Amino acid sequence: MSEMTLLYVMTAFVIISAIALCIQAGMLAAMYKTTKALQTAITPLLPKVESLVTQSKGIVETSGKQITAITTRANDILDSTKRQLAIVEDLLGDAAVRTKRELATVEEVVNDAATRTKTQLDRAELVLDDTLSRAHQTVAVVHNGIMRPLREVNGIAAGIRAGIGAMARGSRPTVDRATSDEEMFI
Repeated sequence: MSEMTLLYVMTAFVIISAIALCIQAGMLAAMYKTTKALQTAITPLLPKVESLVTQSKGIVETSGKQITAITTRANDILDSTKRQLAIVEDLLGDAAVRTKRELATVEEVVNDAATRTKTQLDRAELVLDDTLSRAHQTVAVVHNGIMRPLREVNGIAAGIRAGIGAMARGSRPTVDRATSDEEMFI
């Protein structure tokens, strides 16, 4: 190969390398611009997400307190029912007719209390389920809207760093150096 041909080939490769570097610089500028736009879009959302998380925590705590109160009321109703049944048993020896009426009244009270307790527990469960689903949706929005784009930008930046690092090293290590590195690794 003549010197002139070699010079033309080297010139072509230098031009191709310069074009590739310009393209990479443009991509880096576009990534910077996109990252800044993403940051400005996400910044206003952070207070809203934080307030939603705070509200969710408050609702969960309130629901827990309501469930505790309902359980306490149900236990009180059961204790009251036991006392009334004991009174009915005492009166059973005195007047059988009166006892049947009181027994029917006590049974109505117990059934009413059981129905109300079940309704309150169902309501508390619905509130808790709604709160947990909202918290899950919030986490999904944060993950999909913030974390995924950040990971993608980080991956692209790592690829570019690796490419620039490979281009900066230029030549490959000698056989002696590679063997030495392998022996140190082993």
